[in-house]
Amino acid sequence: MSSEDLSLVTQVAVFHNKRAFDKLVMKYQSPIRRFFLGQTLGDTQLSDDLAQDTFIKAYTSIGQFKGLSNFSTWLYRIAYNVFYDYNRVNKLTETIDQPAVARRHSQQGDSGLRMDLADALAILTPSERTCITLQLMEGQPINKIAEVTGMAEGTIKSHLSRGKQKLCNYLKKNGYDRK
Repeated sequence: MSSEDLSLVTQVAVFHNKRAFDKLVMKYQSPIRRFFLGQTLGDTQLSDDLAQDTFIKAYTSIGQFKGLSNFSTWLYRIAYNVFYDYNRVNKLTETIDQPAVARRHSQQGDSGLRMDLADALAILTPSERTCITLQLMEGQPINKIAEVTGMAEGTIKSHLSRGKQKLCNYLKKNGYDRK
């Protein structure tokens, strides 16, 4: 963990320094939001709400941070749990008549590569999407993904392999097979 993060976490945990926490939010807000954008298939409002929930939970439980991992890993673990809880509570289900991809196209229109990527992520299982998002979009190594998700490293490698193959096939079928 960076000494700056450790200093800021200590200031928040010991002195309840809100400015120190604001610095942590500024540093990690974009990566956490990107993580949620990948998980929610581009739903910016939901991603913002989930990111806000993540930072509220981080602030209220920062005294429980033991420094055994990087602060960013601990924060991603909270984000992962926030998203898991959101899905459990809302039991996100799709009807056969209108899957999520069709709903998004009708609501937002097609905006090129970003929409294609969201559509490609939609074909992945939630576990594949989480692993792909953390590795390819956030640059997290497999051991950090294991800390965040609680999955075994071998399981993560399997999710990454299957997920990458599905993404590759989907994108090739949709005209991204240019060399």
